[in-house]
Amino acid sequence: MVNGIIGKKLGMTQVFAADGSVTPVTVIKAGPCVVVQRKTVASDGYEAVQLGLVEEKGPKKTNKPMSGHFTRAGIPPTRILREFRVNGDGPNVGDKVLVDQFTTDDIVDVIGTTKGRGFAGVVKRHGFHGGRASHGSMFHRAPGGIGASAYPSRVIKGTKMPGHMGVARQTTKNLTVVRVDADDNIILIRGAVPGPNGAYVLIKKAEAHKL
Repeated sequence: MVNGIIGKKLGMTQVFAADGSVTPVTVIKAGPCVVVQRKTVASDGYEAVQLGLVEEKGPKKTNKPMSGHFTRAGIPPTRILREFRVNGDGPNVGDKVLVDQFTTDDIVDVIGTTKGRGFAGVVKRHGFHGGRASHGSMFHRAPGGIGASAYPSRVIKGTKMPGHMGVARQTTKNLTVVRVDADDNIILIRGAVPGPNGAYVLIKKAEAHKL
């Protein structure tokens, strides 16, 4: 079995329980996906499947190598391809992977690319407190000293400094599935997941030892 699926983040909303309590959830259109390639220990050294996300609008153009890849599988081209490990016997090329593999109260990990924040200072990027905001202060949001003049007379690698923020792969672990709509390929997951609306994410079942 494939332990995950590709999805597209639609946005966030709220779910009201019978007692009036509110749960913030992220709405994700998960699948349908199709198996484009099957990798085995004999041919590739490990067991995995390559899934393609089936969307209403496929790619406008496909280069020759990818056209051959999809033609070999007998599947129309897809824009998004991702690989998932499988244990033992997995699905074959052409099989569909649907959101109904998840049920309410399942624990999942969601992998995505964070929102881009551009060039950010140390207060926003690393959570520095900054200096006093009082009148006359010359130290507000600056990073402060980054190295010593005598020893080691250089800036240590990895020092937290201003720079590009966001657009990084991030995994949010141990989120709870609130609801699954298999007819519309929709899954509601408690809390926030990485990325802006419209971003593609991977939803994987959390391993037992993470619970």
